[in-house]
Amino acid sequence: MKVWEVHSKEGLDALTLVEKPEPQPQTGQVLLKMRAASLNYRDLLTVKGAYGYKQKLPFVPLSDGVGEVVAVGEGVTRVKVGDRVAGIFMQTWLEGEFSAEKAKSALGGAIDGILAEYVTLHEDGVVHVPEHLSDEEAATLPCAAVTAWNALTTDGKLKAGDTVLIQGTGGVSVFALQFGKIMGVQIIGTSSSDQKLDKLKQLGASELINYKTTPNWDEKVWELTNQVGVDRIIEVGGAGTFNKSLRAVRYAGHISLIGVLSGFTTDVSTVSILHKGITVQGIYVGSRAMFEAMNRAIALHRLKPIVDRVFPFEEARQALEYMESGAHFGKIAVRF
Repeated sequence: MKVWEVHSKEGLDALTLVEKPEPQPQTGQVLLKMRAASLNYRDLLTVKGAYGYKQKLPFVPLSDGVGEVVAVGEGVTRVKVGDRVAGIFMQTWLEGEFSAEKAKSALGGAIDGILAEYVTLHEDGVVHVPEHLSDEEAATLPCAAVTAWNALTTDGKLKAGDTVLIQGTGGVSVFALQFGKIMGVQIIGTSSSDQKLDKLKQLGASELINYKTTPNWDEKVWELTNQVGVDRIIEVGGAGTFNKSLRAVRYAGHISLIGVLSGFTTDVSTVSILHKGITVQGIYVGSRAMFEAMNRAIALHRLKPIVDRVFPFEEARQALEYMESGAHFGKIAVRF
């Protein structure tokens, strides 16, 4: 079978297509013939060697994919041959609170990912995907969608009529918009592209801000909310946007800290957090229980993920280059 592997920290050129024997499922495992995968910004960082100095080499990248169960090991009861399933991002985070031990089971990072024609996973680490989705659409769910779902539902305080700010038009932000609409919340969207802002409007965003022409977007958010601030911010920018998010969120508001698109570290206005009573919640994807709850909502509302472009399996490197360009809206998929 064909497998994409990263053999060095030399950028995207280190991603190499190799031939390996087809794996066989052991006790409790399932063998998946992969149908589609999708990319996350994290995948770009891992392949380029920028995700962490402890990244093992070689490794198989990508956390998100959907496949057909073609064989099962002894004792498997959760799925059967012929089922279409996706792997959960952290293979041992089934429910409950996050922990350091669960973080060690993240696909495409701590352990090998799914960018291979055949993959073995434990039966506990897979979920059935909504039937109305195509393979490429279903492949977008494990990381970006679960992250957005967790960010909006993690503390149960979000209610219909609230206002949520999303940053940019990547997978997490677009999913947050789609989930927010079915929850009855208002969405304020930001982007540097008027064309992308138009797409956010078509998906139901209430207010739009071009942060290139309006660099003080936090002041604009304050104005749009009658000097109250938004109830929640899906913070994917990181260092370059966090302090503006502190100014844009309301008193006792909530910031879901997710991404590092503009950097890893910055000087934080801790007095703003204290003075405004802001809750800052780090979101690192979510559990299998969250994934399954999200899938029920997706199936009920017939929600369709936004797939910007699909690349063939042999062009996985080009797919990552396209992600690096920032030209995409929503998700980028790979078809096997």
